[in-house]
Amino acid sequence: MDYFAKRIIPCLDVNNGRVVKGVNFVGLRDAGDPVEVAKRYNIEGADEITFLDIGATHEGRDTIVDVVKEVAKEVFIPLTVGGGIRKLSDIYKLLNVGCDKVSINSSAIKRPNFINESAKRFGSQCIVVAIDAKRVDDDKWHIFTHGGRNDTGLDAIEWAKEAYNRGAGELLITSMDADGTKAGFDNILNKKINKVVNIPIIASGGAGTMKHIEEAFTLGEADAALAASIFHFKEIDIMDLKEYLHNKNIPVRR
Repeated sequence: MDYFAKRIIPCLDVNNGRVVKGVNFVGLRDAGDPVEVAKRYNIEGADEITFLDIGATHEGRDTIVDVVKEVAKEVFIPLTVGGGIRKLSDIYKLLNVGCDKVSINSSAIKRPNFINESAKRFGSQCIVVAIDAKRVDDDKWHIFTHGGRNDTGLDAIEWAKEAYNRGAGELLITSMDADGTKAGFDNILNKKINKVVNIPIIASGGAGTMKHIEEAFTLGEADAALAASIFHFKEIDIMDLKEYLHNKNIPVRR
C-alpha cells in the first residue's frame, strides 16, 4: 500500500534498563540511557520511536513499565513498546503510561487469537505484530522467537498474512540475517510480505547507509524504516537522512 509520508523510526533495544545494540541479536554494546536517547530522537526529527525490552520474553518477565512511563513523558511523537506482552492487561498498562502502540511477537505465535483479542479490545491501530524472520532456503523464511533463539518452523509470509487477517494494524519485519550487519535490509522478504497484506510494513534489520533506507522504501516497498546503531552512534543524522530521501523524491515529513 502507498501511505503518504514514509516514516523514520529509531529503535531502542533495552536490556537491564540500558539501550543496547548487537549484531544478529548477540554481542550487545551499551548505547545509553533510554530516556535520554528517546529525548534526543524527539528533538532530532524522528517520526516515531520503538522501544523493545529485549530481555523480557527470554527472562519470562513483564515489560519495564516504569522506564516506558519516563520515556513517554519526554517524547511527543508516537511510541511503540514491545517485549514481554502476554495478556490484555499488559497492553492496558502500557497504553495507560503513555505509549501509543504495542508490538507483540512470541505471545502472538503461541496464541494467535491474542492478535484478534487485542485488536478488538484496543483497535488495530494500536497493535503491531513483530516478525523476526530468518532465511532457511533460497525463497523461504521462518519465524524465530525468543530473541532469535527458537525456530518455530512457521513460514514468515504465511504468518504475516495470518497476522494481518487477525487484525494487526502494522507489521514490524526484522531480518535476522541482516540485523546489525549494516549491509542493507532484506528487501525481497519485505516486498513479498507487502504483496499479501494491506497494512503498513516497517522494515528492520540491516540499515547501514542512507541508500539502504532509500532502498527499503523503493525496492522493499516498506512504509517505514527502523534502525538503531546508525542513529544511536550518530553515524547518520535523521534530518540529513530526510533531506537525502526528499531529494530522491521519497515523501517524508520534514
